[in-house]
Amino acid sequence: MSFNEVYITNTSSFFPNDAVSNDEMEEYLGYINDSPSRSKAIVLRNNGIKRRFYALKKDGTSTHTNAQMTSLAVNALFKNTPAGIKSIELLSCGTSTPDQLMPSHGVMVHGWLPDANPIEVVSPAGVCCAGMHAFKYAYLATKTGDVQRCVATGSERFSISLVSAHFEDEAKRLKQLVDDPYIGFEKEFLRWMLSDGAAAFLISNKKNETGISLRVEWMEGFSYANELEPCMYMGGEKLKDGTLKSYQDYSNEEIMSQSLLSIKQDVKLLSKNIVLYGGYGVKASLEKHGIKSEEIDYFLPHMSSEFFRDKIYQQLIANGTGIMYDKWFVNLSQVGNVGAASVYLMVDELFHSGKLKPGDKIFLLVPESARFSYMFCLLTVC
Repeated sequence: MSFNEVYITNTSSFFPNDAVSNDEMEEYLGYINDSPSRSKAIVLRNNGIKRRFYALKKDGTSTHTNAQMTSLAVNALFKNTPAGIKSIELLSCGTSTPDQLMPSHGVMVHGWLPDANPIEVVSPAGVCCAGMHAFKYAYLATKTGDVQRCVATGSERFSISLVSAHFEDEAKRLKQLVDDPYIGFEKEFLRWMLSDGAAAFLISNKKNETGISLRVEWMEGFSYANELEPCMYMGGEKLKDGTLKSYQDYSNEEIMSQSLLSIKQDVKLLSKNIVLYGGYGVKASLEKHGIKSEEIDYFLPHMSSEFFRDKIYQQLIANGTGIMYDKWFVNLSQVGNVGAASVYLMVDELFHSGKLKPGDKIFLLVPESARFSYMFCLLTVC
């Protein structure tokens, strides 16, 4: 059986509203217990993020759903050829923050695309890797000949889960116990890192006749959940034995008073393992495909924080897969951590930068700290 070559022939992105500076964040997210955050300055100093985007007004009103943002990114792929949307045969949408549990995120995006045809729609679950899983499904469908042209997306709407109202019941409960209550660092940590947005890839079995395309050489994924306990979670509580107890096993009162629907990060577990296991994955994927790190022209690592930049660099050096800083392409400081969309947003910016030339090799690294999963991909400019 012969397989098709697979190409990214266009990329696009969408950010809601104007960028939000560090000083403006609590004007949008609100003050928990009417007090400025104790952790904000520390987290921002370490993560290096200067601005981000929220699908919110300052009064807390939503301006876009996740599905709407994603559909706007998809439509942007066809801004010069609007009729082209009718040629797509598959829509593959990854996110960790769907607007509802059911229907799926993908079909809700499809619902905002009235000019598209009836097509196959998939919605891979996950966190940061969800966008890459969506990409891989589209890649494999094209490679095997199931489809000739399709769209993969990554998107997030984190902001609605970061507003202070979600923490007020817990703050009130704590206030009954202490005079000066504050929400645990594991819950506040991500409030100062996450951002909203969406991005999309147009994928085809034929490269562009004019302009560049990105040939997908391979995609690899590794999960270390068999070795490591959950590190980032939402909709549950982590027990002493490292397992998660679902929000469904709590009363409604407990869900609110313990902020069980907030996103939490086990910071100690994150710092100990995320870079180390990512280094294992980089080495394994490059060796499997016979690629030397010196062959890579652009390295696009999804990082939740600039805190990890030097740690990633040093780990790759230690593994014999070092990639010099002059090959790194990262936009975290300007867009924030957009989870499943982050790697799409980096590829989109690089694709339209005018920097790429035929033969350039682009290596993508996407870690997911939820339970230590990783996705890797090699692209070649053609």
